[in-house]
Amino acid sequence: MLSSFIANNFILASIVITLITVITYQLAATFQQKKQSIWLNPMLITISVLVPLLLLIEVNYQEFTKTTQLLNLLLEPAIVALGFPLYQQLRQIRFHWREMTAILALGIILVISISYILAMLLIKAPDIAVALSLKSVTTPIGVTLTEQLFGDSSITAFAILIAGLFGALLGPKWLSFIGVNSPIAQGLAIGSASHVIGTAVLVRKSAKHGAYSSVALIFSALLTALISPWLIPLIQLLFI
Repeated sequence: MLSSFIANNFILASIVITLITVITYQLAATFQQKKQSIWLNPMLITISVLVPLLLLIEVNYQEFTKTTQLLNLLLEPAIVALGFPLYQQLRQIRFHWREMTAILALGIILVISISYILAMLLIKAPDIAVALSLKSVTTPIGVTLTEQLFGDSSITAFAILIAGLFGALLGPKWLSFIGVNSPIAQGLAIGSASHVIGTAVLVRKSAKHGAYSSVALIFSALLTALISPWLIPLIQLLFI
């Protein structure tokens, strides 16, 4: 019944569902600022509230995506905004791009290899192994690569979300706990492992954190697109 309402009153449904999403996120963000707890991540709370609500009112994912297209369109300028800290640190970054590229490339090779091999040993499902091996890259590239490599793109999208959330929640604290306090090291680690979600959190710490996280986000996306099409088929030969 609600599906027919959305079809017949698309503009009204879009306004209502978009407002619910935005208000839930803003309330969660305000609550986090008051409590100062990493576990009260606004995105995590919003997902926890919206999923049961959408199930209750019987709105499926496709209908939700369609009615909140405006929010999806706002993602593009939001990502561009993350490039401003990068511009601020550009002079310093350009002197270290070779070292950063080498470190990120090595990290990508290790993450893809370990994730795929462990998934195959535990689950023995090649499509899931491909999906999980591409969890540490931004969603559009990860999903596209998964489809090209005959993986399960829905699992990739979910795994990318989980990687982003856990990196944003625990990444900075964990790095500080093990003695990695350099803004450069933290930025590269979080940006490469937790992409946009982690970068959005690091921007709040300092412009330098945000700049190097943005670099890692961009470089990791490009390097993963170059490395995974030949690396994953090569690893798959081990399980033939």
